[in-house]
Amino acid sequence: MRSMEHRERMTMINAIIKASLRDRFMVLIATVIIALVGLFAYKNAPLDAIPDLSDVQVIIFTKYPGQSPQVVEDQVTYPLTTSMLAVPRTKVVRGYSFFGLSFVYIIFEDGTDMYWARSRVLESINYVSGRLPQGITPTLGPDATGVGWVYEYALVDRTGKHDLAQLRSLQDWYLRYPLQTVQGVSEVASVGGYVKQYQVEVDPNALLRYNIPLNKIKMAIKMSNKDVGGRLVEMAETEYMVRGRGYIQSIDDLNSIPVGVDTNGTPIRLQDIAHVQIGPELRRGVVDLNGEGEVAGGVVIMRFGENALATIQAVRAKLEELKAGLPEGVEIVPVYDRGDLIERAVKSLNTSLMQELIIVSLVVILFLLHARSAFVAIITLPLGILMAFIVMRFQGLNANIMSLGGIAITIGTMVDGAIVMVENAHSRLAIAVEEKGSALSNDERWKTISESCQEVGPALFFSLLVITVSFLPIFTMQAQEGRLFSPLAFTATYAMAASAILAITLVPVMMGYFLRGKIIAEHKNPINRALHALHGPALKVAMRWRGVTVVLALGLLAVTYYPYSKLGSEFMPPLDEGDILYMPTTFPGISITKAKELLQQTDKILATFPEVHHVFGKVGRAESATDSAPLAMLETTVRLKPKDEWPNPKKTTKELMNEMDQAIQFPGLANAWTMPIKTRIDMLSTGIKTPVGIKVSGPDLNVLQQVSQDIEQAMKTLPETTSAFGDRAVGGYYLDFDINRESAARYGLTVGAVQDVIQSAIGGMNITETVEGLERYPVNLRYPRELRDDLETLKRVLIPTPTGAQIPLAMVAEINYQRGPPVIKSEDARPNAWIYVDISTSDIGGFVAKAKQVLQDQVKVPAGYTVTWSGQFEYMERAAARLQIVAPATLLIIFLLLYFNFRNITEPVVVMMSIPFGLVGGIWLIYINDYNMSVAVAVGFIALAGMAAEIGVLVLSFIDTEMAKRRSASDTRLSLEEVKDAVLSATSKRVRPVAMTAISTMAGLIPIMLSSGTGSDVTHRIAAPMLGGMLTVTILNLLVLPVIYSLVLQYQEKRRGLPANADYLALNEEGNTI
Repeated sequence: MRSMEHRERMTMINAIIKASLRDRFMVLIATVIIALVGLFAYKNAPLDAIPDLSDVQVIIFTKYPGQSPQVVEDQVTYPLTTSMLAVPRTKVVRGYSFFGLSFVYIIFEDGTDMYWARSRVLESINYVSGRLPQGITPTLGPDATGVGWVYEYALVDRTGKHDLAQLRSLQDWYLRYPLQTVQGVSEVASVGGYVKQYQVEVDPNALLRYNIPLNKIKMAIKMSNKDVGGRLVEMAETEYMVRGRGYIQSIDDLNSIPVGVDTNGTPIRLQDIAHVQIGPELRRGVVDLNGEGEVAGGVVIMRFGENALATIQAVRAKLEELKAGLPEGVEIVPVYDRGDLIERAVKSLNTSLMQELIIVSLVVILFLLHARSAFVAIITLPLGILMAFIVMRFQGLNANIMSLGGIAITIGTMVDGAIVMVENAHSRLAIAVEEKGSALSNDERWKTISESCQEVGPALFFSLLVITVSFLPIFTMQAQEGRLFSPLAFTATYAMAASAILAITLVPVMMGYFLRGKIIAEHKNPINRALHALHGPALKVAMRWRGVTVVLALGLLAVTYYPYSKLGSEFMPPLDEGDILYMPTTFPGISITKAKELLQQTDKILATFPEVHHVFGKVGRAESATDSAPLAMLETTVRLKPKDEWPNPKKTTKELMNEMDQAIQFPGLANAWTMPIKTRIDMLSTGIKTPVGIKVSGPDLNVLQQVSQDIEQAMKTLPETTSAFGDRAVGGYYLDFDINRESAARYGLTVGAVQDVIQSAIGGMNITETVEGLERYPVNLRYPRELRDDLETLKRVLIPTPTGAQIPLAMVAEINYQRGPPVIKSEDARPNAWIYVDISTSDIGGFVAKAKQVLQDQVKVPAGYTVTWSGQFEYMERAAARLQIVAPATLLIIFLLLYFNFRNITEPVVVMMSIPFGLVGGIWLIYINDYNMSVAVAVGFIALAGMAAEIGVLVLSFIDTEMAKRRSASDTRLSLEEVKDAVLSATSKRVRPVAMTAISTMAGLIPIMLSSGTGSDVTHRIAAPMLGGMLTVTILNLLVLPVIYSLVLQYQEKRRGLPANADYLALNEEGNTI
């Protein structure tokens, strides 16, 4: 028998219902207030496309001009990475040593505060700075990540009046700083064009003739470029501030600098020994628009955790303001704007939400054929959604594909409470009118409604609570999948909790006001008649052949193993962003001239596709710590036209990528096709831009290169591999000057003195900076190009000795060509080589299983070297491990909640049997749609579990009510036939509320399944298991669950004790048969 606590709990919920009905006016006032606050929250919700998936990351960026990667690694990156390993809460420390640059990326655990992380990293930098070369100061990168690249633009001059240096100056000194003032912008990085530079090319023969060492010229230029102050002078009661003006303003200023005097006392000026000109600074990045030629550009990088759409809108407005001040002919062309994606995604989901509201409303109206009753159920939808938005507002959640998706998948279920309440009131009012024989008075009507609400309220509240709680396990997901799906779980939980609260507060009040007039009896509604005609006979057959029914249900479950075994696995379905990112890799050591040529050729080909709006290509890096791209990596953003402007709108982005891939087949170029946001997230969390990556770590770069090439070849043998590219760990080209210490000592030269000449004369050295108003340009000192562009002339470079004589470099050093590292990567201070594998299949799990076998068979990994699989596969493994814990946890939570509702073990176990029925339809629908198992599908199944249990609870509650009536009316134990009849009549009588709740849930999911807008790739995979599962759950819960429960009741009836005075009979013998 039900326990005392069960009654207490029912009393509590019934007390809320009574209180709501008593203080009707207060409930309505509260509703209006909630609606208004909700509208405000909805209107002002910050918008984004997807939740921010980036890890908390701090970048240390260090410039070490002119130095090779090996020098940068040994002197800067290695000391920095080793000291960062001890920073608390770090997940991984990645180091990159490039030519003249060092990047250290420290990725922190989830939930770490970005600014706390930055302060801890600063502490460690202070500690390590003493171990770095003199004059080298590591700096913290912006408080942003690569995912913050929300807006990119190009500066184009169609008239030809401005060259690339002038365009770059406009970007650096006119556009960049005003854009940095925009709220939410962390940094504006310049890219492409030329930085103006004053170049002083010294003639070594003239130096020899006048006996002037290079160092002396360096000091003379430095001393001729400064302004000084001479405090104050007072004259005629006025004070004048004294300043000595001495900034270099032009080439003439440089030419007239005296660097010494000759034997006659005549001054030697810079123009006597050097040629001064304006030229371009050494550059590591080029950008091109549509393959038509180079441009200068800028990248707007958003601060971590900011509102993306608001930031982008402010940037657009600021650029409009700045356009007015640009010289004639110069225009700003937006080349990437994430705002379009955000607006499209939110619009697409808002459309789905509206369609769902309409469809669910229609379902309710059709079943009840009473517009006012339908209104009661429908009003809970917008109110529930607005209540969810209020909580989102307090929590600081954005409105994005995932958070809106959470509301979208629960819309159909949100009306369940109201539907059952209204449906039950309809039945009770019809019975009351029949019993009285005339229309009910106002008080009688309110009383009937109150009783009707109290009858189903508690079970309903709990079944809605089951669905609410079933989303909790999603919160336990970690890292990327946790950040992606927790907004969905939050909003789904809030929406369901809101509908549970409304079902026992507002709905009873609204029913009192609206359930009046002519209410059509259930048996007169054609839809209900059809439903009964289908369900009644089917249930009778099922109840007659109970054993066969159970066996058939089990058979159906067994058959479902077939599609399940055929499903592939992936981490996340790709989100179609509406833009393509083409990121090929070429061989290291490529010169910037050749890289630029390659970039223009690929851009030109891409721009010819009719689906393409424009193409913005970048090779090398932008001037930002968030960009660590080498010259060997191209990064081309392809903006696509809206689908309706395509020649074939049915073509998918994936098919377009394949066509583009066929069009660009250059030798030595390994293609990789992806999407902008996705790539930046992947690059940030694993460093790998392709779906599958393999990281080899070990001490020797030569061995790493060999192993990585072996793995690359092995991967290419797999049919699903579209491209594989292994890092050439020692693929760079070096010109080594090996200084012979003994020979140098013979001339009184230290190694440092020789290296100074190599550094400044051959490499060129920025020695000072001119100040021209707000602009700053470097002054560079080196030998003329013709004296440093081949081996023989380099050998003749002169070095001054302490005796005053100058000797050729060949006397103290050997010069030879060598191969070495073009870039050195390390993870947790161990050198790495990475292999990028792009695949044609979306079944990543299946591919990696084959690839691991191939690797084992074909590649020998030496001792001391480790191979780890990375990229999306890394997350997939982690998500799968977590889901193995989460799935049973979901079931346990549902079971406990059911136990609290029923207060016995039997009924929760029977309800839990409805969950496997959900798997049947869910798995088949995924299989038919050719989806892979992914985190999104798992989330769909988790949501389905709660909904399946809800329908089970309804069916059992109705049977329990009927059984309680029969038992109280009878003094004897019920016979088998009576038990069967009770189950049959309860289920068939109450088929309408069960069918309504199930159909409204399914109807709510149909617009999501049919949508093709931005974000639909992900929402389809969440909705598919829910839609397929709900279909089978409904059918089986209405046919098989009553059969199973009748068997349980039959067994319980045998064991039921009767009142002492009853003269009762045992169950008939035939009661023991099935």
